[in-house]
Amino acid sequence: MKCFKNATVYVDGEGLKKTTVCFDEKIEKISRCAEKGAEVIELPENAIVLPGFVDQHIHGAGGSDGMDGTVADVATIANTVAQEGTTTFLVTTMTQSPENIKKALAAVKEYRESNPENGAYVAGVHLEGPFIEAKYKGAQPLEYVAKPDVNVFDEYYAASGNSIRIVTLAPETDGAAELVAHLKELGVVASIGHTGAKFADIEKAVSVGASNVTHTYNAQSALHHREIGVVGTAMLMDELNCELIADTIHVSVPAMRLLIKNKPADKLSLITDAMRAKGMPDGQYDLGGQMVNVTGNEARLADGTLAGSVLRMNRAVQNAVEKVGVPFTQAVDYATINPARMLKLDDKIGSIKVGKSADFTIINEQYDVLMTVRAGKVIYQA
Repeated sequence: MKCFKNATVYVDGEGLKKTTVCFDEKIEKISRCAEKGAEVIELPENAIVLPGFVDQHIHGAGGSDGMDGTVADVATIANTVAQEGTTTFLVTTMTQSPENIKKALAAVKEYRESNPENGAYVAGVHLEGPFIEAKYKGAQPLEYVAKPDVNVFDEYYAASGNSIRIVTLAPETDGAAELVAHLKELGVVASIGHTGAKFADIEKAVSVGASNVTHTYNAQSALHHREIGVVGTAMLMDELNCELIADTIHVSVPAMRLLIKNKPADKLSLITDAMRAKGMPDGQYDLGGQMVNVTGNEARLADGTLAGSVLRMNRAVQNAVEKVGVPFTQAVDYATINPARMLKLDDKIGSIKVGKSADFTIINEQYDVLMTVRAGKVIYQA
């Protein structure tokens, strides 16, 4: 048994409080009285114990990308994101050839089957493409854009070891409604993204099971007073959970405020959408066979198109609080319980509660990550 003794902890249903958390692989006790004989993990006075962050949309980090298609690359991403407090994530693929997608999915399957203790937990895959609209491809390669197809998806699902948890698709394309309904039957999240969909298209998709919006505002039809598009519909429909890249580059601060003002507190998830350059020096990096120039906090193709981010989840939370004005615990929920709920993992992760996995992110007042714990094991320490 281990414990954080008399620490500031964000306890489920109670907010921030001084208490002691005792845990093995799961959280065993939350009380002012420490478990007798428990190993005390010493924390600085200004430390704050949060649930482990959950990133439902990330392509790469530490020089590796999920599309590299090797177990070693998945491990690199898992160990890199642990440094920013992430304890659970989805390896996110992109529009590519079926062979390359299947190779990436097979690597995730093999990695998950090896059940490593180090690094963040890979909960599965976010399949971003190829079932998207060409005009809204963003940084996805045009030649591999494909129509939604249940049979093709089933091949991908099998290759992943049935671990695909989110599929980004364009609901206005032929075959989309059938695929969304199929995904719902499997318990897979259908996410609206890389799309020029109109309100009616999205309304139909939601009626058959769509429940998420991929990186809201980016690579989708904008709000207009005669056709509210994806952005307006995302704000209007409480059924839709919205992903948000809170780096102030992909989405401006006023736009973030507008989205947050219009969404229920439990219907927004912070994502990083990071690519392989996260945690690496500035320079040129590959993204799906395209060269991306990374300077400072920006990643762009040669034509200026944004190509993922190098955002860290702890900084996304900080931006939400300090730049957007979100209350601290609400911003933490955006990075923890909300994505956990979207992935139907909220019975196991996403908050600090007796019986849940002992997944913790310990930060200081500057949002620096001091320590990351997954299933009771320290996977990163500053």
